[in-house]
Amino acid sequence: MSFDYIIVGAGSAGCVLAHRLSEKPNTRVLLLEAGGRDWNPFIHMPAGLAKLAQFGSVNWGYYTEPEAALGERRLYWPRGKVLGGSSSINAMCYIRGHAADYDAWARAGNPGWSFKQLLPYFRRAEHHVNGEDKWHGGSGPLCVENLAHHNPLSDVFIEAAITAGHPPNTDFNAGQQLGFGLYQVNQKHHRRCSTASSYLKQARGRSNLVIRTGALTERLCLDGTRVSGVHYRRRGKLYTAHATQDTILCGGAINSPQLLMLSGIGPVRDLHQHGIRGIVDLPGVGQNLQDHLDICLIDRARSNITYDHTNDVMIALNYWLLRRGIGTSNVAEAGGFACSRFAKTTRPDLQFHFVPAQLDDHGRNRLPGSGYTVHVCNLQPQSRGSITLRNDDPRRAPLIRPNYLHKKRDLDVMLHGIGIAREILASKPFAEFREFELFPGADCKTPEALTAFIRRRAETIYHPVGTCKMGKDPAAVVDHELRVHGVDALRVVDASIMPTLVCGNTNAPTIAIAEKAADMILARGQETRGAAENKAA
Repeated sequence: MSFDYIIVGAGSAGCVLAHRLSEKPNTRVLLLEAGGRDWNPFIHMPAGLAKLAQFGSVNWGYYTEPEAALGERRLYWPRGKVLGGSSSINAMCYIRGHAADYDAWARAGNPGWSFKQLLPYFRRAEHHVNGEDKWHGGSGPLCVENLAHHNPLSDVFIEAAITAGHPPNTDFNAGQQLGFGLYQVNQKHHRRCSTASSYLKQARGRSNLVIRTGALTERLCLDGTRVSGVHYRRRGKLYTAHATQDTILCGGAINSPQLLMLSGIGPVRDLHQHGIRGIVDLPGVGQNLQDHLDICLIDRARSNITYDHTNDVMIALNYWLLRRGIGTSNVAEAGGFACSRFAKTTRPDLQFHFVPAQLDDHGRNRLPGSGYTVHVCNLQPQSRGSITLRNDDPRRAPLIRPNYLHKKRDLDVMLHGIGIAREILASKPFAEFREFELFPGADCKTPEALTAFIRRRAETIYHPVGTCKMGKDPAAVVDHELRVHGVDALRVVDASIMPTLVCGNTNAPTIAIAEKAADMILARGQETRGAAENKAA
């Protein structure tokens, strides 16, 4: 099989590229996805995300190695293994981050990646409920809507944050990120709007796009240092597909570096230990792993106003018949951004998500009674981890070592964030609803006790990035056009190319990265085709 482009991974970035590249009728595109079709009804009903942790068929279900600073716990890292990737299983919050995030990328030697230069791609992707303006797009594939339903406690949380001295914010993506309000979400007519149901849906009928699900890419095909295609396994059989232009990795911060290393691209000394012949020595592959660590505070409620003991059957019927009610909620309905005392500018280093239910162990542990949860997240972690191979078997998960809280500053920011969250929850608007603090508990007051609480209960909030870092320095893996250093016809387009984490959720930035990459790839394709035609003439 021969194609112009092969895309490995039909997630948040891969679906965008499949759509944009196949818009050119004479361009043949192959899209490979290890997971299956996005048929699970809980994917499309927004509140169904609470159930998706139970379905291994749509989730890689990764676990980290034991984390030294978190009591040697192995943390659960769910990642989407389905068309749409993690955009099919996430909480749908549409957040771009802070302009300074992208300006820092550009200053680090990545021309074209400032916020001003990326804003047109955010806008091109977006179909905003309020239409087009200087910040938002009005005709893109990715729908951004207001929540059709939210719990009254989400309004109480916003009121409490304002009472505690924080400003209100009705749009976190319109130039001012600080403040508290309801999140806008990736939904279309109150149904999840993943990149599969938006971008890929528009492209599926094209004859020049071939989609293969259940296809695990095992190795890249290399002719010297040029990638000519991939080997992938589907239904027990091994196939080879060839690319005349680029092979593009869109597997995310875990799978993209793993595939590079399995193919002999990475830290050669480490690859030799697994019997893999090193072809291109790139020591930065799998390094620079960053993630947002998160801690949950839970208050027990006086009444059953929360979502803890709702009737799941009635919610589903109300949703599927009338498209309304709790089923339209993304559960993490409200939140906000703030600066800790360690922040040097107005760029926030703390994010909060409010859930009108008791959320424990990613929702897998159902607690008795009724309550509500506040997530506290450190947005600018200084700690760095790694993704390394477990062995040379592509079916085995790599070793995930986030190295959380390696830097003391990360712990200090989280401790301050707990203080802010407690102040909000203790303010007057919550007085009639609050019974007592369940976690960390009223007796947990000292920095030492709160530190122990964090080490015992902190979890990921699902934002791993950085393992195929963009840049010019020795640790970089791709250049500013996302081409892998030292390798021809190979690019990485996903969250792994982020040099540093953005201040917020990572799905919208990943989509913008793919939008920009599509322009760069098509421009390069036109150049090479033109050169080939001139040579033939």
